[in-house]
Amino acid sequence: MTVKKDMTGAIVVTGATGNVGRALVRTLSEAGSPVTAVARSVTDADVPAGVRAAPADLAEPAGLRTAFAGAEALFLLVAGEDPHGVLAEAKSAGIRRVVLLSSQGAGTRPEAYRHPRLFEEAVKESGLGWTILRSGGMATNALAWAGSVSERREAAAPFGDVGLPFVDPDDVAAVAAAALLGDGHLSATYTLTGPAPTTPRERAAAIAAVLGEPVRFTEQTEEEAHELMSRFMPLPAVEGTLAILGRPTEEERRPTPDVARVLGRAPGSFADWAARNAPAFR
Repeated sequence: MTVKKDMTGAIVVTGATGNVGRALVRTLSEAGSPVTAVARSVTDADVPAGVRAAPADLAEPAGLRTAFAGAEALFLLVAGEDPHGVLAEAKSAGIRRVVLLSSQGAGTRPEAYRHPRLFEEAVKESGLGWTILRSGGMATNALAWAGSVSERREAAAPFGDVGLPFVDPDDVAAVAAAALLGDGHLSATYTLTGPAPTTPRERAAAIAAVLGEPVRFTEQTEEEAHELMSRFMPLPAVEGTLAILGRPTEEERRPTPDVARVLGRAPGSFADWAARNAPAFR
């Protein structure tokens, strides 16, 4: 691993190769901040020039010591089972501020979203300055359709006419950058959504519009969706997610003002996200 520049005062970004993390690393780097990018298999080829790549796993807190060395702030994902261990390593390294990416469900459905709640509680108890970002469903969930749309111009999802205000991960990253770099966000919990609810059927139509070709939407049954999601998600998360997708509360349906409050602009729409990501569906 090559350290390209002095990492004193760096911001550590976990999940650095994910949808939010990648955008956050880019934003922080462009702002001139020293950045350490952490993911299980991250390499120098995965990050912008000048960013330090530090392979590590949140499931093994002791393995984060090298990545945390010299840092002053941490962007933390809900990953692994030992948030207290991760935060203890952060404090030992001299990190003073943590921004946690949690889930809207931690507030609206705490019984189903116990894992994010555990991380939120650990962050609040850590003695570090903290900001919690509760993200709604992300526009990048539509990338699950990339194969079927590119191959057959088809998209399938349950609850085809239930609308939720999906958020652009780039907006989540921008809010995270503001919380990591600026003042006024300590001890704040922000719920991040897009500007308006969209249904799965409408999101498929938005992708069709940017492709200039029809995309056929098929509504899955809840049972079909449950079986598919259970292949890569724990059961409580599957059930909580399906409950939000199919039977959202008024709070879950309603766009929040938090992206605009932090960034001073409206959040991006799903159509905007689809236009930027059209190559994934071609």
